Amino acid sequence: MVCHPELVSRMLKDTRTFDKGGPLFDRLRILMGNGLVTCPHQDHRRQRRLLQPAFRPSRLTEQADLMGEEAEAVCREWQAGRQVDISAAMMALTTRVISRVLFSDSLDTETAAEVRQCLAAIVHGLFIRTAVPIDALFRVPTRANRRYRWAVERTHAIITAAIAERRRGVPRDDLLGTLLEATDGNGAGPALTEQEVHDQLVSLLLAGAETTALCLASAFSLLAQNPEAERRLHAEVDAVLAGRQRPGPDDLSRLVHTRAVVTETLRHSPPGWLFTRVTTEETELAGCRLPRGAIVLYSPYLLHHDPACFPDADRFLPDRWLPGRVAAGPHGALIPFAAGSRKCIGDTFAMAEVTIALATVAGRWRLRHVPGPVEPPRPGATLGPRSLVMICEPRVRVPVGTPGTGSRAPGATPASRVQPSRTAGENGVDDA
Repeated sequence: MVCHPELVSRMLKDTRTFDKGGPLFDRLRILMGNGLVTCPHQDHRRQRRLLQPAFRPSRLTEQADLMGEEAEAVCREWQAGRQVDISAAMMALTTRVISRVLFSDSLDTETAAEVRQCLAAIVHGLFIRTAVPIDALFRVPTRANRRYRWAVERTHAIITAAIAERRRGVPRDDLLGTLLEATDGNGAGPALTEQEVHDQLVSLLLAGAETTALCLASAFSLLAQNPEAERRLHAEVDAVLAGRQRPGPDDLSRLVHTRAVVTETLRHSPPGWLFTRVTTEETELAGCRLPRGAIVLYSPYLLHHDPACFPDADRFLPDRWLPGRVAAGPHGALIPFAAGSRKCIGDTFAMAEVTIALATVAGRWRLRHVPGPVEPPRPGATLGPRSLVMICEPRVRVPVGTPGTGSRAPGATPASRVQPSRTAGENGVDDA
């Protein structure tokens, strides 16, 4: 277990020696195939070059618009004083966004809802298969095992059908279109096979939906527990949007405090909380000899909560990330998206998506916890609130400079009692 940021950084940047592997990735390869998330070192560079154009910052303008559209659609039907399953709502949002990036409008509303159901079942069953790597246990036809197998099979069937439909239809400027062009040898490197197209789509769909949804759910939970951070977020959103329903791509640079909330959420509650690497040859790390095939673990959650790296590490303090502040932690200590050549390909995309969604929802609603303690999340393949229910309170935008701007709707009650922050509202982001 590597516990120091400098050693973790060294490991993540030496992908030849510390390759992706271990129980988690062994299970993920069964699920995702040889896609960008799970492929070994020798395949990664070619795959990354092929997919990178779809995640360039220049594409963010059109992607930001669809992110805002989906965020607005999710919270449009909420009603004042009603309880909302925020975990489910955020999963609906992120699934629709990543589906549109991958497939344009190839997935109808019913199919997209089915994908969300499948992803929830897959994530639920994946961790136990990693923690208890005894295959015989999962061949028993229990209800949970049948649900997991159905979810995996149905997800693959939906992807296969989307590819077949596109083959018969009109070419589109989305990631599926890019991959299909590469099967003809028009991409970087040799032509892709049909199986490689399938594996990439499954990998990006799984990696791009659940972890981002967990980050958003954690952000709303943490804001409800920290009224001052919430008040400042609402004030900034009101000032930047100036009456508009959602931010555009040009607003991202102005949503400084909102982005700080996102960064602090990823520090405090990283969805990807535990990962493994496997040594490809005998090596040395911090004076310890590691044989070939050694499993090395590292935990973003552990690094992010080390008080030597982040003062008041258990507190939710977005201000530590504001411009002009002293560096919030040593270089390499904040790794929600990993580091090195295998840093998440969608890090910029994910930051924009969470920032836009957070601002869109916060412009309309204040979310508060239901009375009683906040239930801590249980660790799984990722970490975060998967059954977070909150109460919606409509917000009336107040002119900038008015005392108490955006702080509380009339009749709002104080935030509910919460458990210590080390266990409250945890979350995660996958590294690709």
